[in-house]
Amino acid sequence: MPPAYCLMPIMFTFVRTLFRNLSRKPATRTYPFTQREPFANFRGHLTIDPAVCIYCGICAKRCPANALVVAKSPKSWTLDPYKCILCSYCVEACPKKCMTMRPEHQRKDA
Repeated sequence: MPPAYCLMPIMFTFVRTLFRNLSRKPATRTYPFTQREPFANFRGHLTIDPAVCIYCGICAKRCPANALVVAKSPKSWTLDPYKCILCSYCVEACPKKCMTMRPEHQRKDA
């Protein structure tokens, strides 16, 4: 075990760092209460308005990840959020413009 006088500089450095960190603001945000603004080119998440949709399937054909499935007969669409790469090709291809990319994070409670 090293002598006590060798550990003294380490202890002084530790105590100095401790007091310096206690006197500063926190380095992180309090997330649920303070949310960060989205970045300039943040794509967010895909939203679809089923009242405007004509279920043509162009968006599903344009999707490079095959994340969209559109069925005409029961008039339904499904989006697999784990396959979607947020490229917004489907939004550009939609003839009725019923799809949009919202620039915010999708919340769990929504």
